[in-house]
Amino acid sequence: MFQKHIRRLWARRDFLRLGFGSTASVVGAALLGRTAAGQETEHAPAHDTQAHGGSLLVGDVDHAKNGFDPLQLLVDWNYGRVSTLDNGQTLREYDIVAFDREIEIAPGLFFPAWTYNGRVPGPTLRCTEGDRVRIRFVNAGTHPHTMHFHGFHTAEMDGIPNVGPGVIGTGEAFTYEFDAEPFGCHLYHCHAVPLKRHIHKGLYGAFIVDPKAGRPPAREMMMIMNAFDTNFDGDNEIYAVNSVGHEYARRPIPLIAGERVRLYLINLTEFDPINSIHLHATFFDYYDHGTTLEPTLRTVDTVMQCQAQRGIVEFTYRWPGQYMFHAHQSEFAELGWMGMFNVVTPEHFPAALEAVGLDASWDEKSTRGSTANLGHLEVAT
Repeated sequence: MFQKHIRRLWARRDFLRLGFGSTASVVGAALLGRTAAGQETEHAPAHDTQAHGGSLLVGDVDHAKNGFDPLQLLVDWNYGRVSTLDNGQTLREYDIVAFDREIEIAPGLFFPAWTYNGRVPGPTLRCTEGDRVRIRFVNAGTHPHTMHFHGFHTAEMDGIPNVGPGVIGTGEAFTYEFDAEPFGCHLYHCHAVPLKRHIHKGLYGAFIVDPKAGRPPAREMMMIMNAFDTNFDGDNEIYAVNSVGHEYARRPIPLIAGERVRLYLINLTEFDPINSIHLHATFFDYYDHGTTLEPTLRTVDTVMQCQAQRGIVEFTYRWPGQYMFHAHQSEFAELGWMGMFNVVTPEHFPAALEAVGLDASWDEKSTRGSTANLGHLEVAT
């Protein structure tokens, strides 16, 4: 067993060092552990990127070409098109299209993904408990797909094979409709078979249902822990949050000392039984599945989640500084699942945003994301 584990570990490291097939020269640029020359030439975002001995994937991902930026995914709430039904109930309508798309998951390393709306993870759908949600799903991919939502709904809306509409074939469409219950940090994903392939290839996203009265004010962000088996041998080679390895180490997430931070944390890692998050230099309260208004765990600094498990992490940093967060499976951290918070005083926050390519609109989205605070001022995204 020990020898098998060593061979497996070496295979993952060897992949990153040597690459495979036509990608050998590209993956070689993403070595774990930079050379001195690499450290001198790599762009640094206004802080010391040599965290943890400089053991980061080398280079930068072209987010514009990729079609999504992991820093924007943190706060990219999709509220749908909002209207009111005759009975007074709020209706939210969303459009989701599944299609194949190559994405860059580490500098120079591309993955043939199956996507919802061209991104991994898919759109973060956000609503209020009791809203009527209507999701028009179009399958423009090369395989049958579905959308399965975690929550209450009828069997016909469950998005599984052989029930209701069953799988949605290529070129076909179906509209899922149900009331958003219960409130919490939820998710959706494809439930076509083989399930492990459809999830691993990228067909998943966050489904946030706010309690009617909202939650206490906080800076809110969505993090989906995921991973990628780039050579399709059943083991992951790249681990990440929101799909791009070490992105939040290269571009630290700006925070303000003393403010409450709320993470909607979801694990959608395939091929590994658990994933985890650990915060340095602080402790947090944890709301399992986000379905309670009181913490289910208090004053912890590490939590584990199995696949599809999720919860809300709430914390505060007392002092300015650079603080690491990562999976506490060390191999996951080394292969991409590690980031940094750049905690600053309020007067330095605009500069911290600018240093990583953000602006005041990101600040606005992160602090006013809850549907309970938006009323009818919401717009379609």
